[in-house]
Amino acid sequence: MLTFVVQPEQAGERVDRYVSAQSGTLSRSRVKGLIESGHLQCGSKQITEPAESVRAGMELVLHIPPATPAVPQGEAVPFEIFYEDDDLIVLNKPAGLVVHPAPGNETGTLVNGLIAHCGESLKGIGGERRPGIVHRLDKDTSGLMVAAKTEKAHLALSDDFAARRIDRAYLAFCWGCPNPAEGDYEGDIGRDKRDRKRMTITTHGGKWALTHYRTLQAFEMGAALVTCKLATGRTHQIRVHFSANGHPLIGDPVYLRRVPAAAKLLTPEGRAAALDFPRQALHATRLGFTHPRTGEALLFEAPMPEDMQALGEALGMTPLKKAG
Repeated sequence: MLTFVVQPEQAGERVDRYVSAQSGTLSRSRVKGLIESGHLQCGSKQITEPAESVRAGMELVLHIPPATPAVPQGEAVPFEIFYEDDDLIVLNKPAGLVVHPAPGNETGTLVNGLIAHCGESLKGIGGERRPGIVHRLDKDTSGLMVAAKTEKAHLALSDDFAARRIDRAYLAFCWGCPNPAEGDYEGDIGRDKRDRKRMTITTHGGKWALTHYRTLQAFEMGAALVTCKLATGRTHQIRVHFSANGHPLIGDPVYLRRVPAAAKLLTPEGRAAALDFPRQALHATRLGFTHPRTGEALLFEAPMPEDMQALGEALGMTPLKKAG
């Protein structure tokens, strides 16, 4: 329960905006929902209109219901933790792990694992005791993710992702060698009307997307290891941009539908490893952001996972410097 007394200089402000600002932790949308659900009182009167103006001397009491159990249940799901505090957790998601429960993947997801791992340290997102997922990785993409434990952290991180204030870098193996070796792939991305599981470059109804790439190593002109930075965060962005530019990611089950001609340029060992690679060869290797409570600049790097390391060795990869 939170109690507020309106000061003369605050008179005339919307009640939802006033309560949100005074609470210091509750978003305006969360406060609005609580007001509309009858959780705000002024004396014996129940306030249910978020747009109502406050008056000097009003004593407002906000009753906050306890966070309800999340619909997903906690389960033991393995993932590597890079950092954790009361506000957030940074982890290295393994390939093959789905982020959200969904039809066909109701259990065994990252969300289930976070609920089990974090337990009572989850303060509640939107009234539920669940982790705040602010960005996603595809099921078969490995690498770094951050999840919020509190609503305040969730909102701040979501704003930073939307405003492109997050430092993200990926490692990927693609077929062929991009020319030039460093540049930008740009194009609006939208749902493929012929196949709803695919995204595509479109001239109508898509969202602008920009990927910066740099070739780290080339292998017999048949494949390349690249690092990518996202200026935007669209679904399948790297996979779509590289496929559209003639360099689909090795192992991509959605955007690679035939044996590429570049495979003939690889060594027999490299060609066999690339053609047999069971997932898109994509790894979120770096994640940097500002801590939503302390303001500290945090930066994390996750090395290439074992399966991609083995692919690189078969292709003839030399030891890597840090991806830039």
